[in-house]
Amino acid sequence: MKLHALFLLFPIVANADVLPLDDALRATYTACVGIDDELTELKKMAGINTVVTGVGTGLGIGATVVGVAKASEDAYTQEEIEKLIREIRELEQDLEPSSNQDLQQFYEEFVNELNDNPDVQETNNNIDKSVTKSKKLGKWRTGLMAGNTATNIAGAIISGKNRVDDDLQTQIDNCKVAVKSLRNSISQARTEGADSADIDEANKIVSVCCQYENVDVSKINTRGKGAMVSSIIGTTTGVAGTVASAVANTDDIRKDTEAKEGKKTNEDWQKEKNVNTAANVLAGASTVASGVATVFNATQISAIKKVAGVAAECTEVLK
Repeated sequence: MKLHALFLLFPIVANADVLPLDDALRATYTACVGIDDELTELKKMAGINTVVTGVGTGLGIGATVVGVAKASEDAYTQEEIEKLIREIRELEQDLEPSSNQDLQQFYEEFVNELNDNPDVQETNNNIDKSVTKSKKLGKWRTGLMAGNTATNIAGAIISGKNRVDDDLQTQIDNCKVAVKSLRNSISQARTEGADSADIDEANKIVSVCCQYENVDVSKINTRGKGAMVSSIIGTTTGVAGTVASAVANTDDIRKDTEAKEGKKTNEDWQKEKNVNTAANVLAGASTVASGVATVFNATQISAIKKVAGVAAECTEVLK
């Protein structure tokens, strides 16, 4: 008799923590509804960030292309200046002053020859055009790099904030727990002979909302972090590249006047080339960083969509 009573007690103990079906349904609604709204905002911001970093990539490509064009123009300028100096020296030899010629008179004749010489004038014009174009390209490169840097800063800020925070993660975890609890409540309700319509409704909710178990929420934050790191790298190289590009276009580095006078040394030419090369390399690095950030943002959208799809379906079936 005592043994029989003990067996009767077991089902009661086993089901002590199982909620009644109605309570389990309410708990599931409370835990799961609202997740889709949070994920929709994350998806929107990831989309905005993809556009921002995409624009930054375009600006970086532009800066790199302009930088290469500037390097080509500078090489042409150097070639034309060296040509001009050779032409001037040839004229100096042709007009070598005689012993009885006044030095002042010689220089006057020399200047007149320079002004009248078509080859010298053509070379001079080519140099002036090339220098003007080089300066303009330098300003464009600096502006494009500054724009790329600004987009990388914005991208880093957005990526840093666009993540599944502790509150949302807790809500998703609670939803998973509530769905499991609902499944247990269905089993209990079925043994107690509950209304089949209520059980069917609860089963439908479980079949949809249990999909949270099949999505990896951590990928949202992982890809967001990747985008943030890439944007930070792009910001660092962008700032350095913008400064280098601006410096490369200054008179102290260019020494255009000294170059035409033949006073710009090979070391000066090499220094200018090195600064421009550094600016171009940094522009390329910033472009790559922006491109990587764009990829991370795009894949973050994909990760968010998977979770958001489940959240939307779950919310819909709960309403």
